[in-house]
Amino acid sequence: MKNFKNIVYMGLVLFGLVLNSCQEEFEEVGGAEEQQTFMAGSSTSELIVKTSLNDGSFDNIVDGASCIAVQFPYTVDVAGIQITIDSIEDLELIEEIYDEFDDDEDILDFVFPITIILADFTEVVIENKEALRELAAECTEGGDDDDIECIDFVYPITLFTFDINEQETGNFRINSDRELRLFFKDLDDDDLISIDFPVTLVKADGTEIVVNNNAELATALEMAKDECDEDDDDDFNDDDFSKERLDAYLVECPWEVREVKRDGMDQTDQYLEYLMTFTEDGAVSVKDRMGNMLTGEWSTRVSDRGVLLTLEFDVLVDFNLEWVVYEIDEHKIKLYADDGNKIILRQHCADGDGDDDNGDDNGGDDNGIISIETLINTLTECEWIIKDLEVQNEEVQRLLGYEFIFNEDGSVSLGDGITTFDGVWEVGSNEAGDRTLFIEIMMETAVSLEWPLVEIEGSSIVDTTRITLKDEQIGYKMVLQKVCDDNAGDDDVSEIRNIMLGGLWNVALFEDEGVDETDDYAGMDFGFSMFNQVEVSINDDPITAGVWRVLRDTDGNLKFFLNLGDDETFSDLTEAWYIGEVTADRIELIYEDENVNFDKLVFEKKM
Repeated sequence: MKNFKNIVYMGLVLFGLVLNSCQEEFEEVGGAEEQQTFMAGSSTSELIVKTSLNDGSFDNIVDGASCIAVQFPYTVDVAGIQITIDSIEDLELIEEIYDEFDDDEDILDFVFPITIILADFTEVVIENKEALRELAAECTEGGDDDDIECIDFVYPITLFTFDINEQETGNFRINSDRELRLFFKDLDDDDLISIDFPVTLVKADGTEIVVNNNAELATALEMAKDECDEDDDDDFNDDDFSKERLDAYLVECPWEVREVKRDGMDQTDQYLEYLMTFTEDGAVSVKDRMGNMLTGEWSTRVSDRGVLLTLEFDVLVDFNLEWVVYEIDEHKIKLYADDGNKIILRQHCADGDGDDDNGDDNGGDDNGIISIETLINTLTECEWIIKDLEVQNEEVQRLLGYEFIFNEDGSVSLGDGITTFDGVWEVGSNEAGDRTLFIEIMMETAVSLEWPLVEIEGSSIVDTTRITLKDEQIGYKMVLQKVCDDNAGDDDVSEIRNIMLGGLWNVALFEDEGVDETDDYAGMDFGFSMFNQVEVSINDDPITAGVWRVLRDTDGNLKFFLNLGDDETFSDLTEAWYIGEVTADRIELIYEDENVNFDKLVFEKKM
């Protein structure tokens, strides 16, 4: 039996132990010159292999994955234009097309088949888009993957192999990362290797290091693992920019702190949502989450590493560095310094003429909740599932689990996976001056209303993941749950969905506030199919149908949305259930509301 709960794994690596283990794994072998060997399965070999892995982040604009690269040449269709990509330089043509218009939809399609190069330089032929997406989904993004990109070997280098009698069996001249990775790929863990020293390494900032033995090599590679930002994300707007552009961008709006790493420690929790305001006179003020103001100074200069930003505070010492500004994107700035120091800031502009020094006051019409611009960006970022809907104080169960897609052009769709209703939407203020979401869908009047925003939930304002809209005077309420890419990267969600798709299911138990009503569903078969459809039948004769979804909510809980409409027989099953225990042939669902009403629903697979 499996419990789907969040488990956090924490690891602590002591660098001194690493150095000690490196020294112990080397052995002297005789010969004309004594050499130090190490085994192909040793930690030193692992560091060398990780340094030689293929970095696929350079072409993320086409494949969206940092652990794979597309082999040149290949052809893509971008905005109706076919381009043959023969080199890294050709990727700039794609970005130029993307950047030409701000309001168009940037869609890229490959002309298949294409050949993908994996991290270990294995080549895989991909025949269609679905296969590419599956392969890309296996990548770890954000710099947490295995490869070490902050340091490289200067080739050629020479490696030697030895037999069990410590006699040299071969020497190999290695000219590239590919040759080095393939060399180790053909070895067994207990094979002995040595390196012809000295060997030169080059760091990401261009600094060269000469190492003279195995211990020095292992130390250099280990220390370099987190010395730079590997830019392993699906960004492609890493354009060069001038000091003048950065200066103007900094003073344009306040900036919210989204991530801080200092001296190898993640300090994000301490500084998350601090708001930094830069002024043209070189002053910077910071408002913490309690409203306290801290002041400092800022300046910029141009160096051979690009534009640098210096921050100086008396109190915020974790910010006191000369930072490399390695990316300025739309509404985002990334700062980096040696030894893994990192800051990410997100722009937080006001809507209109109101003071926005804390990012929440926007002309007095947002109830201190969220700005118009931020709300629009949030709604258009992902899909939104109806978690709760009341009209004139009556629950509208038939739309539970339906999905809103808000588009930047003002259009909106509401669907259940098969049927879709189209309409329009906008964000503004109602007559009372409250921040309001206006929705008009002619074919679905239950949601075609003015929805005042009363509450948002999430890790921060800009990362809102649940929205409550409510008008108490007329008894209207709607709660929307944010879901990005249908939770495609959540292994638990995928596993549960696959389990439910594998045959027919029966109600093994249904308790409604302590009353056993299981017999009400005797003989009924529940079939969960693709496109979020569920059908209930008796002896293969359909009697009703509805919507089902498995999602992970804002709080990390696994939820099972089951909507079988307003029919009296099935209305008690229509809920956003919590998922308890799951096996291959049984799933336990639990519902508990604010009034401590407790229901339990258990499905078992039909044999």
